[in-house]
Amino acid sequence: MKYLVTGGAGYIGSHTVLQLLERGADVVALDNLSNSSPIALERVRELTGRSARLVDGDILDRKLLTEVFAQGGFDAVVHFAGLKAVGESTRAPVRYFKNNVAGTLNLVEAMSEAGVKKLVFSSSATVYGVPESVPIRENAPRHATNPYGRSKLIVEHMLEDLSASDPGWRIANLRYFNPVGAHVSGRIGEDPAGIPNNLMPFITQVACGRREKLSVFGGDYPTCDGTGVRDYIHVVDLANGHLAALDYLARQDSGVLSVNLGTGIGISVLQMIDTFERVSGRRVPYEITDRRAGDVAACFADSALAREMLGWSAERGLEDMCRDAWRWQSNNPHGYL
Repeated sequence: MKYLVTGGAGYIGSHTVLQLLERGADVVALDNLSNSSPIALERVRELTGRSARLVDGDILDRKLLTEVFAQGGFDAVVHFAGLKAVGESTRAPVRYFKNNVAGTLNLVEAMSEAGVKKLVFSSSATVYGVPESVPIRENAPRHATNPYGRSKLIVEHMLEDLSASDPGWRIANLRYFNPVGAHVSGRIGEDPAGIPNNLMPFITQVACGRREKLSVFGGDYPTCDGTGVRDYIHVVDLANGHLAALDYLARQDSGVLSVNLGTGIGISVLQMIDTFERVSGRRVPYEITDRRAGDVAACFADSALAREMLGWSAERGLEDMCRDAWRWQSNNPHGYL
C-alpha cells in the first residue's frame, strides 16, 4: 500500500508515518515544516529502517498537489496538515480558514482528479463546542465555539457533502481529543514552535527548565478540583487509530464515518501535573490564572463507536503518557534543534 500523509513530519503525523512504515507501506509525507522538522522523519527512518519521502510543500499550493498525485500510486490519503491552536485562531481566523478549509478543498480536488477517493481526516473534538453532556457521543450536536473548531466543522460538512454527491468517496473523520506522550524510544515527540499551546509540552518544558512555571487557565470550573478536565490520549494509540481507519475504509464501498478517538476518561489539569511529577520525579511549579477564551469545563469521549466500527481502543494510560513525554523531553530538551 502507498499513502500520502499531509503534515507527515509533525507530531501526530510522524508517529503515524512510523506505524505505516513498520507495517510495510510506502509513504510520501507532504509538509511545509512550519510547525515540524525533517529531523523527525530522519529519526523515523532510524527507528524503522525504512524511509518516507518528504515533499517540502504546502496544501495551499494547488500546482504542487497536482504534481504529487501525478507521480501516482496512492491508495489513500491521511490528512493532518492544518493549523491547530485555539487561542491563535481567535486572533487570526482568516489564516485558519484559509489553511484548514481552502487547503483541504485543494487536497480533495487534487485527489478527485487523480482518482484517489479514500481519505482519513484529522478532525477534532472542538467541533462539539460546549458539550451538553459528557462523555460525548458522535451524534452530539456540533457547534464549535472558536475559529479553529469551526474550520474543522466546515471541513466535516464539506466532506459529508462530497460523499453524498459521489458515492465513490470513502472518508473517516477522526475527532481527536487531546494527544500527548511520545514514542517509547524518546526519539520522536511533540516539539511545538514557540510557546506551547497545549498542556503536556508546557509541563515538560517547565520540568526541564526551559520555562519558569506553568499557567493553569481557570481554577473555578465546576470540576473535581476547579481545573479543566480533558480526555488525554497517547499519541501512539492515536496513530494506531489512523491505521485502523485506513483498514476500515479498505473494507467499505462508500460513505463517511465520524468517530471519536479518546480514552473516555476525564483528567483534570491538576491531576495531570500530579501524575507527571510522580512519574518523572520533577517538580512543576504552576499558578492558576484567568480562564482562557473558548475553553470548556470538561470534555471527554464516549469511545464505544471506535471499538465497534474500527476495532480500536486506547491501550496506554496516563502514567505511560507522562513517562513517555518526559523521556522525549529530557532526551531532547530543545526539541529537534
